[in-house]
Amino acid sequence: MSSQPEGRPSEARSRLLNTATRLFYAEGIHAVGIDRIVAEAQVTRATLYRHFPGKEDLVLAYLNEVDRAMRGQADEAVTAGPPADTIRALSTSITQSIQSPGFRGCAFLNAAAEYPDPESPVHKAVLAHRQWFLETVTELLAKIQETGAEPAARHFVMMRDGAMAAGCLFDPALICETFLRGVDRLLQVYAVTDYNGPAGV
Repeated sequence: MSSQPEGRPSEARSRLLNTATRLFYAEGIHAVGIDRIVAEAQVTRATLYRHFPGKEDLVLAYLNEVDRAMRGQADEAVTAGPPADTIRALSTSITQSIQSPGFRGCAFLNAAAEYPDPESPVHKAVLAHRQWFLETVTELLAKIQETGAEPAARHFVMMRDGAMAAGCLFDPALICETFLRGVDRLLQVYAVTDYNGPAGV
């Protein structure tokens, strides 16, 4: 019987997941094989398969870790105060990610590119995460005004996706400045109009 406290992941599982997270994000999911992960995590293949029956299970665990981190990021932003300030705080946290060392874009958009099959569990995990993010932003914007909250949230997500994609290709500081300027303009227009989409911004 394991002496590991209930609910606490084993050290081997943590090493595997941390290693996979680092490699999948930096190099791509399909580019990294199980043997590489086992070697760098310093565990046996048997240990890996005891915790993750297949590579797909490890990929899903990786995406779950990223999702958990982003939910924490959003929860922290909610403490910023009024809804507009919360949106700005969330935007600032996004720019901090873009300007962090080793940034390689959005982990979920990267995974979607590698798993295009809509029936793939990985693809479905990406869509579930993105639906949560859209709903979170919609709820925040609805606190400013309910009319047009979802179109404005879609516009915000679109700008965020563009910033995440461009942030690893061009000057991240310039990309972040452009993104934050766009968010400010979105909030200005949204607060005083019946918002219907990007045409008004």
